[in-house]
Amino acid sequence: MRHLRWILVAWLCASAAVGQEKTITLASTTSTQNSGLYAAILPAFQAATGIHVNVVAVGTGQALRIAQNGDADVLIVHHRPSEDAFVAAGYGIDRRDLMYNDFVIIGPSDDPASIRNAPNAAAALARIAAERWLFISRGDDSGTHKRERELWTLAALQPSGAWYREIGAGMGAALNMAAVTDAYTLADRGTWLSFGNKRGLARLFSGDPTLRNPYGMIRVNPARHPHVAADDAKALADWLTSDTGQRAIAAFRVNEHQLFCPVAAAPRATGICPPDQVE
Repeated sequence: MRHLRWILVAWLCASAAVGQEKTITLASTTSTQNSGLYAAILPAFQAATGIHVNVVAVGTGQALRIAQNGDADVLIVHHRPSEDAFVAAGYGIDRRDLMYNDFVIIGPSDDPASIRNAPNAAAALARIAAERWLFISRGDDSGTHKRERELWTLAALQPSGAWYREIGAGMGAALNMAAVTDAYTLADRGTWLSFGNKRGLARLFSGDPTLRNPYGMIRVNPARHPHVAADDAKALADWLTSDTGQRAIAAFRVNEHQLFCPVAAAPRATGICPPDQVE
């Protein structure tokens, strides 16, 4: 009987410990989640702090809306104008530069619009438009979609018509559709490197400074949403921007390629990063 009593006490203590586990919600872009970055680095943060991070991976626009509603504790997104507006409106605090990679233009390997030798990204898109070759747009208010629209503006174009298809879906869906329709699309390099269904697609254009893709980290303002786990969110921000967290980001690889360049700790390489590579 005494043995059973000790078993019951131990079980209750273990249950209480589980119930007390700290958890925060990170609203983040799909590109960082789909690349495998969080699965690679967040276990080290949890081991160091005892804080579990629940990642909600959506487009940047939706991530900002989730945080605005108080349904996340911290954000990692990649559209600086939207980030600045979020903070200016009082929804976020303590925005930090975290890391960057780049966008690439993907298309049929035979490159029917001849964008490989375009002088810049806007000119590459202009050639696709001139040929009326199918272009798949995420059309989902993500950071990638926002950058794509900015590039069309740089090209002095407002794409429309049957050749320009907005699908309202994530990067994986856009790449899959491009693969089956021999279309062009804009992708972040990390998702492209991790994408398994390349079929006849190839990376055709990259390296333009307008394709640089910076990621920022923002804590949800506890003055606006008092229920958020402000201290634990700060612990994550501090860890990711520390030398330890930045080294973990820099060490992350897919098929031996570095996907993200950290910028929050010691000075890092400049220019488009990762360096232009042959996949």
